[in-house]
Formats: sequence, C-alpha cells, structure tokens
Amino acid sequence: MDNMALTLAALVAERPLGLRVRAAEAGLDRAIGWVHPTELTDPQAFLEGGELLLTTGLALDETTSPGYIRRLVDAGVAGLGFGVGLSHESIPRSLVDTAEEVGLPVLEVPRETPFIAITRAVSRAVAADEYASLVRTGKGQQELTRTAVGKGGPGGVVRKLAKLIDGWVLLLDSSGAVTEASPSARPFAGELQDDFARLRAGTLVTVAGEYEVVLQTLDTRARGVLAVGTREPLDAAGQHIVNTAVSLLSLALEQNREYSGALRRLRSGLCDLLAAGHGELATRTMKSLWGGVPEAPWSVLAVAGPASARRSLADALDAELAGETVFFGESGAFVLALGDVEAVVRHASRIGGLHAGLSEPVSIMDFPTGLRQAKQAAEAAKAERSPLVRFAEHAGRGFLEIVDSQAAQAFSDSLLAPLRHHDETGRGELVASLTCWLEHHGHWDLASARLGVHRHTLRNRMRKVAELTGRDLDSPGVRAEFWLALQVSART
Repeated sequence: MDNMALTLAALVAERPLGLRVRAAEAGLDRAIGWVHPTELTDPQAFLEGGELLLTTGLALDETTSPGYIRRLVDAGVAGLGFGVGLSHESIPRSLVDTAEEVGLPVLEVPRETPFIAITRAVSRAVAADEYASLVRTGKGQQELTRTAVGKGGPGGVVRKLAKLIDGWVLLLDSSGAVTEASPSARPFAGELQDDFARLRAGTLVTVAGEYEVVLQTLDTRARGVLAVGTREPLDAAGQHIVNTAVSLLSLALEQNREYSGALRRLRSGLCDLLAAGHGELATRTMKSLWGGVPEAPWSVLAVAGPASARRSLADALDAELAGETVFFGESGAFVLALGDVEAVVRHASRIGGLHAGLSEPVSIMDFPTGLRQAKQAAEAAKAERSPLVRFAEHAGRGFLEIVDSQAAQAFSDSLLAPLRHHDETGRGELVASLTCWLEHHGHWDLASARLGVHRHTLRNRMRKVAELTGRDLDSPGVRAEFWLALQVSART
C-alpha cells in the first residue's frame, strides 16, 4: 500500500531548509507524524510518538544530553532537530554520541532556518498525505459499492477488496469454511482456524506466514468472518476500505439469507400443497418460478437426519441441483426431493448422518401415497443406519418377517424355476427384467430405460414370463406374489 507520509530523509532533501544529519543516518526512513518544538528536558508526557522534536538545547549540556536522548527514545519520537547558533554553537558531543548509539536520528538546524519553516514543510506533507488517503478511501468505497450492487456479489467484493489493499481476502462462514476467496488466498484458511475459533465478535489481528491478518466479524445473524492479509499493516485508508467491505458483505449476506429463507418456505409450502392433493396448483407454481418441473411419474425421496445435516443438504441442493431436474423442499423432519433423486442421494452421502427413503413411482395426484411410502422407508433406513431404503424392499421385508422361511423359499423356488431355467439356457434375462419392471411399478418406459432395452423388448419378456408360469401379470395379486418370491430369492 502507498504511504505518502514525509520521512526524515525527504525533509533533509529539501535544500532551502539547510538541514544536516549528525547522528543515526540509517534511521532517516522514519515517517514524521508531526513536529513539536520544546525546551523541556523531559517532554515525554506531551508526546504521542512519531514526532520530529525541535529544540535549541537551552537546558542541555554534555552531562544532561545522554539522559535526554534516552527519554526521547522511550517516548518514540521519530528524530530530533537541534537548532544551533543560539544556546549552542554546535550540538553537544555527548548528545550526538548517545543518539548514534541508540539509533535516534539527529538533524542540525542552522540559525537562519526558523523552526516554523520546518513545521510548515511537515504540515504540507501531512495535509497531502491525508488528502491522498481520503481520495483513496473514497475511490475504494465507490469501487466496492459498484461491485456489490452489480453482478459481482460477495465473491466480486472479496476479489475487489484484495486488489484495493494489495493482499488476499477470505470470507468464512460460521463453521470456518471458505465461502469466497481472492486468488491464492485459500491455503491460508487452515492456518487461521485456531484464531477463528477464538474470535467471538469484533476484530482480531494475527499473523499467517509473512502476512499480518485482520479477522473481522460480519454484522449478520449467521456468524461470518472476513479475513484480510497484507504484508504491511493496514493504513488508515486501508482500514476504512476494509470496514466498507465488511458493511457491504454483511448487507449482501443478510439479504441472501432472507431470500434463501423465503425460497425454502415457498418450497415447503409447495410440498404441503402436493401432500394435500393439490398437484395441479403446485406444478403450475413450480413452472412459473423455475421454468419447469421434473417429469412424472415421480419417485419421492425423503431424507431424514439431524437438522444441521438437513440444512447442509438443502444448501447443497439449492446451490447445485435446484431447477427442472430436481425439486426439493422440507416437510417436518424430512427433506423431500423429486426428479434426479440419485444425485440427491449422492449429496446426502457426502454430508453424512442422513438416511433416505424412496417411494415407488407415483403420478402427480398420487403424491400423498408416494410421500407416505418415502417417509416410511426413510424411517426404516434410519433404524438400519442405511443410506437408502426403497419402499418396495421395505414392504417386502416387512411381510417376509412373519412368513415361515422354509415355506417362503419353497414358494419362491417353485414360482421362479421356469424363469431361471429359461435364463440359464441363455435365451433372455427374465428374472432381472421382471424384478426391474416390478420395481418401477409396471411402468414400461422407466423400466426399459433402466434395463437399457426397448420397451417392446421388455413387453415381449413379460409375455414370456406369463407364458412360462401360467400367471396373469395384469393381476395385482400375481405381481405381489412375484415380488415376494424375488425378495425371498434375493435374501438367499
């Protein structure tokens, strides 16, 4: 960051002043905060640090000068200007030697240079520095505001801030995870986790490698933190610019949170409409908001688990899958999803602690039935600590638990024997095709797509099943018998 403050070296370079360096020339890069003329032998109480102190040495001699210099060092002054030709024809030798020893620059001020000339020179530089800082602050605030209200969003604000302060910036959520980052900033997130855990509110200054890092909490209900890393401490303009970014990000994140909350409540309301049998109204609303709905029939997915894990799943779905291929919402202690439910299950498995139940395919108007099946299957998955349970499997297992296992096995072998014999001769895949067809509730298109065959091929196979077993697959009872037989076979 630019620092335009006047240094001792720059002041010496102003030839009209006629200043000469008498001690600690190596310290001339120090910035001058202000000028203070005094003849006190101990002016510490009147100094803030960073001043160029001016004196004629009225009360100083070879004996008192060493102690005087050490008191100035303790006060943190930038340097000493010693006016000669009045109280002293030259600077006391002990003063120069001590200043050289402790590294305090001493400038000799000739009699023809009034102290007021030095004060004016420093004052002009300070005023120019303050004006430049004000201009930089205003420009930075304008650029950040344009970015925030434009298409950049929080990520754009973070990247713009990094350029303005010539450093790197991270935006962390309540868990310490990175939500936005400027280029090359992400590797610093791990180093900041302990400091993040200590920060409750306000500001914390720490170090990460060669960078000074300022952690600043955002003014939002959901705790967030902005981390700013710079090689040099932030100057006044940099601090103002960072504070502007904090305000803009707090407002943007709070607006996003309110918008996301409203959208989730809307999704939950649409789930309630579907559950109440108002499928047409719900789907019309989905189309008007998202441009389309997942194609029916639907397999309803219900996901159960801790509230925090369900929120994480909803966040992931909102960010990556919400739209025409997936509709999701919340219903009580469940996250519901329609459409590409396999993608939803993958997200749930990455989050962990979640258990899903999948209904049989249902029409829009039969959504209440699918919802009931999905919730029952999800409860079963939770009890079994399984990531996914299909309702058809759950229902089949439930009945088989009360059936004599030997009798069930004999029934299964008898019913499926003609199909197995057919498959063993290499003339088809009747058992697998029948299983898939029943899993999809007799839906030809869905089952044939899952098997990778034409629906006419699947129809031919089902006719062959009916022919070999002498049973009518259009009968619900027959379908149930075949499903139970397949479930028994799968368990052995």
